[in-house]
Amino acid sequence: MKWDKYTIKTTTSAEDVISAVLSELGIEGVEIENNVPLTEAEASGMFIDFPLQLPPDDGMSRVSFYLDAGEDHTEILSRVHDELKELRSYLDIGSGEIIQSQTEDMDWMNNWKQYFTSFTVGNILIKPTWEELKQEDRDRILIEIDPGISFGTGKHETTQLCIRQLQKYIRRTDCVAAAHDGEAAESSPDSMQCSENGGCRVLDVGSGSGILAIAALKLGASWVTGIDIDENCISSAYENLEVNRLDRTQAEFYVGNLIMDQTVIKREGNCAYDIVTANILADVIIEMAPHLMLCLKKDGILITSGIIDFKESETAEALKAAGFTIIETNRQGEWVNITARK
Repeated sequence: MKWDKYTIKTTTSAEDVISAVLSELGIEGVEIENNVPLTEAEASGMFIDFPLQLPPDDGMSRVSFYLDAGEDHTEILSRVHDELKELRSYLDIGSGEIIQSQTEDMDWMNNWKQYFTSFTVGNILIKPTWEELKQEDRDRILIEIDPGISFGTGKHETTQLCIRQLQKYIRRTDCVAAAHDGEAAESSPDSMQCSENGGCRVLDVGSGSGILAIAALKLGASWVTGIDIDENCISSAYENLEVNRLDRTQAEFYVGNLIMDQTVIKREGNCAYDIVTANILADVIIEMAPHLMLCLKKDGILITSGIIDFKESETAEALKAAGFTIIETNRQGEWVNITARK
């Protein structure tokens, strides 16, 4: 099968943001090429006999995506150009030139799987469905993920930041025991208590493969709702729910937009949730902040991520303007988590 390949010439500082923007546009998977040296940990996990010899890191990057050959891509390319123009107003994206070529690869959408291996976040083991569970990991809380063509293996810094916050704020002992037979987490003054109606209710905005929703259920939430603008994410999330042996009576995923769709705004803006997670772009969080406030109960917790470091202050100010109190900020690499209370 032939594919039209589009390569954006950009900078290493912009490659993650551009990748996230492409995902928001519904583009299914990107390829990043740069000359950034591998860390020792990265090199040791690649099982190579000789170290990779890369040219000097010049700060440049190439972000590529693939579309079906023979189709008219005018509309999606126009949207990509518009997004790059917007990014240029506050971020060095380099030339931003898009180069077109054509490639033929029957299985390019599955080739990335060789790079997705098991990893842990706290006491949670996140494992691809095609990998065997090791004996030494059997006491961990297990999440199995097959991202398919939706966004979210859990390995990205932004997702890990959110998972750590869910571990901290879902702390009801009997809820955790119901989700996992291991020792329940120590209570914390900031921990969420389960609702009177039977447990922590969580809303995941930009649910992707469903990994945050599944993590919430595994940690003890009684109910999760996941919203995403990409219909492919919904089927992927339900499949991952089934893989993790979780009941559909505990979760609902649907296509929706909490900024533009009045039906969704009205449906979710009823102060019903104990925790809301939003692992999306900073600009989206900023615009969505007033709606997120309406989704939470009094004293409810908002966990945000996907915030590039130079957008931290602007995002925090938008949350405060919407009525939130910032209770903590965490960083991993160039990405930021802001956790706030209603």
